[in-house]
Amino acid sequence: MRLRAEKLKAAMAGAGVDAEALAGAIERTGLRGPAARSAINNWMSGRDHPRCKASDVARLAQACGVAPRDLVRFESKINHHRGSTQKARLVVDLVRGKPVDQALNLLEFSSKRAAVNVKKALLAAIADAENADADVTRLVVTEVRVDEGPQIKRFQPKDRGRAHAIIKQTSHITVGVEERS
Repeated sequence: MRLRAEKLKAAMAGAGVDAEALAGAIERTGLRGPAARSAINNWMSGRDHPRCKASDVARLAQACGVAPRDLVRFESKINHHRGSTQKARLVVDLVRGKPVDQALNLLEFSSKRAAVNVKKALLAAIADAENADADVTRLVVTEVRVDEGPQIKRFQPKDRGRAHAIIKQTSHITVGVEERS
């Protein structure tokens, strides 16, 4: 679950709530006074520091008079996928912007190796949305990203005592879904 800055600003404007009132609403252990105000300012500018917890999102939504699912994007990440980023990006480009049922169908019948891990990440994001009482039929894949992971280095022995390097690529796959009206 990741707080969306533009949705938070719109909810604040709609409810007529300022950052000071939100800072009072999210006070908890570790976030009191200036730290809470700083956290609200960071979240409004798109930075996720300190990490926005589900309880913080619920309190922010209650203070703004909206449902928590209206303020967040539900994300899931698969780290260290054994495949190159270029090949994984071919798969994620298929599902970007599609409704989740259509995206799952595309991934189910894709012959690409990366489709398995993209599908796992998508199912995890859908489960996160279900836990927040989001309507699954209105979920859309809004963010799909593939980043480079660490390289696994191996060597192949060659003639006359030489060794040739073999670099095995890994990648990190991030999938985010949102509820659309």
